[in-house]
Amino acid sequence: MGKFLISGGTSLGGEVTVSGAKNAALPIITATLMADEPSKLMDIPNLRDVNNLCRIISKMGCDVKRNQQEIFIDPLNLNKPEADPELARQLRASYYILGVLLAKKGWARTSLPGGCNIGNRPIDLHLKGFKALGAEIRLDHGIVEVKSKKLKGDRIYLDYPSVGATINILLAACKAEGTTIIENAAREPEIVDLANFLTVMGAKIKGVGTDIIKIEGVEHLHGAEHRIIPDRIEAGTFMVASALTRGEVFVRNVLTEHVKPLIAKLHEMGIGLREDIAGVLIKGNGSLKAVDVKTLPYPGFPTDLQSQMMVLLTQADATSLVIETVWENRFMHVDELKRMGADIKIDGHSALVKPSKLTGAEVTATDLRAGAALILAGLAAQGDTEIRDIYHIERGYENINKKLASIGAYIKKAN
Repeated sequence: MGKFLISGGTSLGGEVTVSGAKNAALPIITATLMADEPSKLMDIPNLRDVNNLCRIISKMGCDVKRNQQEIFIDPLNLNKPEADPELARQLRASYYILGVLLAKKGWARTSLPGGCNIGNRPIDLHLKGFKALGAEIRLDHGIVEVKSKKLKGDRIYLDYPSVGATINILLAACKAEGTTIIENAAREPEIVDLANFLTVMGAKIKGVGTDIIKIEGVEHLHGAEHRIIPDRIEAGTFMVASALTRGEVFVRNVLTEHVKPLIAKLHEMGIGLREDIAGVLIKGNGSLKAVDVKTLPYPGFPTDLQSQMMVLLTQADATSLVIETVWENRFMHVDELKRMGADIKIDGHSALVKPSKLTGAEVTATDLRAGAALILAGLAAQGDTEIRDIYHIERGYENINKKLASIGAYIKKAN
């Protein structure tokens, strides 16, 4: 499975460049299947999840070619509207196959998706949206099948602003007959990026980035070129790394409007920060003020940065409170941080984080963002840290060990 070996206690310095956003790349790669011609995508990160999705659509008959950070996808020979079950179980985003193929082929089937075990993540809102558009749905022993002779637009209210459901309904609605309105839609930048790509393909979409999205269905979508937005969670992870190690790092390729909640908290903690068009400079200071953090759907503080922020709060000057409102299992990293000396007490969806001296230890990455938090803890700790099960981390961070090493971290990958 591989492991990371880290020697902590060193300040980071220099410049690091953020890769394209995994959570934008995955639905956009899937959306290329809706076109009648090839598409070219740029700034695609080289990640396990991305590679697995490319394997899924290749097995469906699509021609997929990769050249470094570019992917060329030709859906002309798409002849199997069914995702490979084994690959689908490894990848949460495999469920976007349903919305795309329902719209294009009128039929799709996939296994219930996998991904990180961070909480109960049913796809009932996705299926509710498909049903409202006129689809028939069948669930049988972990297999989801959707069918429709002709999708028709409707008004769909989401009980929760689910990112996945918003994306899947948006994809299906692009080729539905008439108008679809999604109310209480998610507003994440990755959804905006997807909508921008679909619009270039010929889709008619309004209101993305607000909680009401309006889609006018079209009959055909054509191929397009698109550059993926930077990964705001990777950017935030490097920003926290600089602050945590009292370093001075320029994080390049950041859209600062996408990380405003983190920037606000770093300001509140007294961390030096300078924004410009190319990225953001983070200067770690000697004393860090305690702050409270509550995760919320975008534009609130992202749940995907909660575990990294918690590590930073262990180095604050007083007790901080972290409240997790998005995923019920998003504190799985806490037990591993305690192995490193963190003083954290969990009470339901809240965690009290007290100032702690971190020391190196052998720990396990239980999920993607927990793994990122353990890397950060290793950088701040005295002594050596060994992180196992790093395949979780490599699902979402491109060459994170090499990038950290380029700014002064003592980190290497071992078998």
